[in-house]
Amino acid sequence: MPPSEPSKSASPRTHLGGSDAGAGAKALIGYTLRQTLVLVGMPGSGKSAIGRTLAARLGVPMRDSDAEIEARARRTIAEIFERDGEAFFRDRERLVIASLLKGPPAILSTGGGAWLSEQNRTLISKRAAVLWLRADLELLWNRVKHRDTRPLLRTADPKATLTELFEARQPAYAKAPLAIDVAADWSIEETCDAVQAALIAAGVIARTDTAKGV
Repeated sequence: MPPSEPSKSASPRTHLGGSDAGAGAKALIGYTLRQTLVLVGMPGSGKSAIGRTLAARLGVPMRDSDAEIEARARRTIAEIFERDGEAFFRDRERLVIASLLKGPPAILSTGGGAWLSEQNRTLISKRAAVLWLRADLELLWNRVKHRDTRPLLRTADPKATLTELFEARQPAYAKAPLAIDVAADWSIEETCDAVQAALIAAGVIARTDTAKGV
């Protein structure tokens, strides 16, 4: 059975969890993704994991701009930064995102800095729905502190660097039309339930019989 639609009065920025988020819901039978959904947020906010889970529930493709950049360059993001610099990477990122926005609706996870570019924001907003996975600093640090794949965090004090990035990026992320607060004690499934509920409330995910002609 498809999950019941949440109240239209519920804000997509409300902290959702438990039964209110449709906990336990898996495949979204009878629902369709009306347009591509782009997930934005800081490193460690869960964009890739939530994107994969939501894509599986909806039966749509999952795309990852960082993974696509690496595949095309045949180098890791860290190697691209080291060899060619951030400006080169951002240029390639913009081109890759533009190409991934073409085609039928899908879930697209973007790198943490992608949404900061006004050019990217304009491009994405014209072609897709956008949702910010909003996580607090301590949660982000706990998730990224043992990883060395983040080139911008390869500094003498990575937590201080993460803090600076977190504070600098909040105004840009706040421009995303939709947002969900990510709770530290939520599983991937529970977080996906919250995202799913917000997208149904916003009309990004709709019943199949009402989405025709979109």
